[in-house]
Amino acid sequence: MRTTTWKTAVTAATTLLVGALGGGPAQASLPTAAASPDAGVAPSSCRPANHIAEIAADAPSSGHRHYRVTLTAAPGYEPCELAGSPTDVRFSRHGLPDGVTAGRYGSQSTVVTFGPGHPVHFDIQVPSGAGGVLADEAAFTLRTPDGGVIPGESTAYGQFTVDAGTLIGPVGPGA
Repeated sequence: MRTTTWKTAVTAATTLLVGALGGGPAQASLPTAAASPDAGVAPSSCRPANHIAEIAADAPSSGHRHYRVTLTAAPGYEPCELAGSPTDVRFSRHGLPDGVTAGRYGSQSTVVTFGPGHPVHFDIQVPSGAGGVLADEAAFTLRTPDGGVIPGESTAYGQFTVDAGTLIGPVGPGA
């Protein structure tokens, strides 16, 4: 009897304390939005955890193979702005880095809006030739219009080839 009373008292005290502090498992808060001081309360689409990125072969051009990296945000995330080519791009296959370093090309100042219903893409341009290294993953950091970066590293998956002279194009609107 005494043990039951003690357990009841501890449970009641814990319940009151959690209620007074405004906590509890059903009241988890959302992460803060990124990339815009006037953004709403939903998390930013630009955060790596809030979008998916896929790599697919694109139409070749004279002397180059092209791969399109498409970023898509799920419903419920806040739109954000991006600009320029992603930085710190690394390629790997089965988790092992391939050692190819990518440069960038194109306008680095064009601003695009990314969010639910507004996918964006960028180009991986690889010199044509018999050589190259197979890859299945590209890791990269997205850039903001003011020249900063989005915290964290995004990752895209798909089958592609990279080689010396690989360049990354700027983020553009659409899939």
